[in-house]
Amino acid sequence: MNSAENKKLMQDIFAEMAKGNGKLFVDTLADDFTWTIAGATKWSRTFRGKNSVVNDLLKPLFAQFADTYTATPKRFIAEDDLVVVEFSGRATTKKGQPYNNNYCCIYRIADGKLKEMTEYLDTELVSAALEDPGSGM
Repeated sequence: MNSAENKKLMQDIFAEMAKGNGKLFVDTLADDFTWTIAGATKWSRTFRGKNSVVNDLLKPLFAQFADTYTATPKRFIAEDDLVVVEFSGRATTKKGQPYNNNYCCIYRIADGKLKEMTEYLDTELVSAALEDPGSGM
């Protein structure tokens, strides 16, 4: 796929995520997908493999939300196999705290599948609003 096709794929994914539907995102993850969360929070690390991303990151994260998480894109920049997406995410935690974060993520795409993601976000908000990923919430 070329940069325009990769950008279109990410635009399609985010069109769904803006409605609270993450299915296309998860369906597009390669089996060996890696997701790196920047910073020094208890969530900050690299999750390796689609199964780890779903079970060790997404399930514990979404278990903390009282409502549907939405991600609204602001900007897409594509070059070769990389797409950078600036977006805002919104949800309310089960503790009643707003979790409205701003992100800049770099995605690497190969053969129509997401292979890598590096996520930059407000780590102070992560520490203040979210329980540890292994807390069992």
